Amino acid sequence: MGYARACSVALVGVEGVVVEVQADLEPGVAAFTLVGLPDKSLIESRDRVRAAVVNSGAEWPQKKLTVGLSPASVPKSGSGFDLAVACAVLGAAERIDPASIADVVMIGELGLDGRVRPVRGVLPAVLAAAEAGYQQVVVPEQTAGEAALVPGVSVLGVRSLRQLIAILCDEPVPDEPVDDRGRPDAMLAGLMVPGTGLGAGLAPPRGEGHTPDLADVAGQLRPRKALEVAAAGGHHLLFSGPPGAGKTMLAERLSAVLPPLTRQESLEVTAVHSVAGILPPGEPLVSRAPYCAPHHSATMQSLVGGGNGMPRPGAVSLAHRGVLFLDEAPEFSGKALDALRQPLESGHVVVARAAGVVRLPARFLMVLAANPCPCGRHTLTGAGCECPPSVVRRYQARLSGPLLDRVDLRVEVEPVDRADLLEQGGRGEPTAVVAARVREARARAAERLAGTPWTTNSEVPGHELRTRLLAAPGALAAAERDLERGLLTARGLDRVLRVAWTVADLRGAPRPEAQDIAVALELRTGIQRGAPMEMGAL
Repeated sequence: MGYARACSVALVGVEGVVVEVQADLEPGVAAFTLVGLPDKSLIESRDRVRAAVVNSGAEWPQKKLTVGLSPASVPKSGSGFDLAVACAVLGAAERIDPASIADVVMIGELGLDGRVRPVRGVLPAVLAAAEAGYQQVVVPEQTAGEAALVPGVSVLGVRSLRQLIAILCDEPVPDEPVDDRGRPDAMLAGLMVPGTGLGAGLAPPRGEGHTPDLADVAGQLRPRKALEVAAAGGHHLLFSGPPGAGKTMLAERLSAVLPPLTRQESLEVTAVHSVAGILPPGEPLVSRAPYCAPHHSATMQSLVGGGNGMPRPGAVSLAHRGVLFLDEAPEFSGKALDALRQPLESGHVVVARAAGVVRLPARFLMVLAANPCPCGRHTLTGAGCECPPSVVRRYQARLSGPLLDRVDLRVEVEPVDRADLLEQGGRGEPTAVVAARVREARARAAERLAGTPWTTNSEVPGHELRTRLLAAPGALAAAERDLERGLLTARGLDRVLRVAWTVADLRGAPRPEAQDIAVALELRTGIQRGAPMEMGAL
């Protein structure tokens, strides 16, 4: 009787569970049994592994073979267990030393010719292996850079099962030919899920040789300042106005204003994108804030996560540490919009399905763009809007009150006049200048919040704002009046305080003054209070 074991990782959402792959050979009729709650793609690995072992020059054992995946209570899916199953079988057949693979985590799919194909989710799988105490990992050669992002783990990238057998047995490693005929590498096909990257890329769409810049936006002084405040403090933003005013242009330039991701944030975002299948080949680490813009016909499951079997990340998770832009927000279904309430508050989303419950990260900056009415001309003088008042009310009510209460900044985007459009009024500040101010403001907030679990002003709870992080004496008089009149809720007052701290950080002030509260109130309520909004005034 032969026995051997290797290790692999089962992904549950974006978290991994180390799985022990055990192979047992007994005398009897040749058969291959796979147990341990595998899914359809994993059951099919029996045929893939057998063909890969034979085509790699090894002999397939003609005995009763049982492969167990432990713990058996955890659902296993995907083809990433192929490499571990093949090595466990070869260890049980004594083709390789069972002790050499007992504590090695192996991740990869096997082709029928023995080539090791890359799979999605390598980074979270290696992170799970490192947390479990494993120090050696074998992955496909194409994903070795992604696995090497995890410190303290020795990564071996292999191109074929034949190479891995030679390395484990201290034999000469054979050379595998590389397809250099100029066509796309077919081995990378398993990393990208067709269609998932559309509208959910790492940056807004770009024209040929052109990078979107804030200087391209004509006029729009107040919306530009709201964009800067949103980026500096991580505040959610609503742009409302007629079509063609520049709402989408502004939102597409927000991700470039945000500071570069920290090392920990980059690992979080890369893990989500790797599992979702939108991580571009050749870019193992995402270093800039992602940008996700789903279509208004998106379902609730595509926004918060779902799918057949184990839930997969949705748009809110793909936008983690970045921007989620909902263009034509009133056209989204009310069920889908209201599903955003929980992740807006908690920074994560819990999705329960029949196959299990997963917790997905979802700390994003939400930008909504909305027209004032179905035809979009309601706020334009002499534009000929024919929408009845009842239709306008119903259209605007599609954005529910509880959802809007979680939006810190609400700005009316006015149509651009001739002077601004023809650049007679001068160009606005470029993205680089605004991004520099945002980085300085975030540095001030991080220094003030050092030693706390929060890093941006939008995360600070209201109790801290009212007890420890106090504004200047008398600065809250206007906000208190709005609270008494019903213009602000208790949550709204807390959000005004957070925005005021961000405005003060942009000014370099030690704490919010009355003018900072006025700017915050104007940006939240839309009621003009004479607050300074000129370039650099903040």
